[in-house]
Amino acid sequence: MYFFYNIIISIAGLLLRVVALFNPKISLFIKGRKNVFTTLKRNISTTDKTIWVHVASLGEFEQGLPVIEKLKSIYPNYKILITFFSPSGYEIKKNTKAADLVTYLPLDTKKNAVQFLNTVQPTLAIFVKYEVWPNYLKELHQRQIPTLLLSAIFKKNQIYFKAYGSFMRKTLSKFTHVFAQNRASVDLLKTINYEQVTVSGDTRFDRVSEILQRDNSLEFMQFFKGTSKCFIAGSTWPQDEAIITPYINQCTKNVKYVIAPHNIKSGHILELKESINKKVIGYTELQNKNIADYDVLIIDTIGLLTKIYSYADITYVGGGFSTGLHNTLEPAVFGVPVIIGPNYSGFKEAEELVSLKGVIPITNTSAFKELMNKFLENSTFHSTTSSINKDYVKNNTGASIQILDYIRTLL
Repeated sequence: MYFFYNIIISIAGLLLRVVALFNPKISLFIKGRKNVFTTLKRNISTTDKTIWVHVASLGEFEQGLPVIEKLKSIYPNYKILITFFSPSGYEIKKNTKAADLVTYLPLDTKKNAVQFLNTVQPTLAIFVKYEVWPNYLKELHQRQIPTLLLSAIFKKNQIYFKAYGSFMRKTLSKFTHVFAQNRASVDLLKTINYEQVTVSGDTRFDRVSEILQRDNSLEFMQFFKGTSKCFIAGSTWPQDEAIITPYINQCTKNVKYVIAPHNIKSGHILELKESINKKVIGYTELQNKNIADYDVLIIDTIGLLTKIYSYADITYVGGGFSTGLHNTLEPAVFGVPVIIGPNYSGFKEAEELVSLKGVIPITNTSAFKELMNKFLENSTFHSTTSSINKDYVKNNTGASIQILDYIRTLL
């Protein structure tokens, strides 16, 4: 099977080069990998002790970050190398201080795997969530390099559990240990006789719980909110905004509104502003303006949303009417109610919080209006929902501690 897999990977590599001529994202995927080995040789010597962490994209990076940061603190004499598969993750985090070096992962060919491991010579390899690459794992296993899979989650429809999935089952067996998010994943792995697995939970809970330890104060938010209630909608798409803006326009209650759109291009920001009939201002327009005079603040930049959530009384997380739900844990950690669209299936924490009634899905504008009014008028309902979210995050932390305890036995 390795023979056929390597043929497929080689063909895929050629096709990606063709697609890159027409697709900017794929172009980054190809160009970013051209100088990886040169970069590795320049920054990693044969005398270095290196821990290699591989993630697919930004979400998996955030998932692995609590472990990465603890490794950097506990083992300062080791270099931390982070590799990305996706251009979107790499471009955002290529200068992160969490690592000594960040690069793309070369395509999973046998030649690349051998050259990569000959150059890096990692003492420990860590993959996050879904990253299972046959050639890299085969080489790591042959070299007896401890290799872990963190925050893994498995479902019945995955190839490992199909009759034709023997190749990927064999690949999975190359991991020294798997840390799974839930008991269901462990039970599934046991059906294919995979035993080197532990339920540790999801390291993202450790990541978001650390947000509470930071300074989340923002002077402009203090002036904007004042003594009013504050509704914050994060990572919204046009479909979400079509639900939210009618309520903003007709609401007479003492509420300030913050909208942080997923798309911050000027054309979309202008359209959003024009759909609101209250006093509205963009974050980039705040200079020399009295922000307290405005009812609606549109965040037309990136990097502020997590701190902004700390000022919320009610939140809405976007994506549930369109491409896919965004992060519900970031507002939940602050102990506030979270409203979402109807499409949250497959998002584990959202599914669990919906069942607990800390996150509440809506399907249309009237349902949103009814729920908003209930939160604003019923303090018991508001506080109960808030507590559910805060307790859920608190009760699910600790995965990174368990993983670090295991890593101590390897290093």
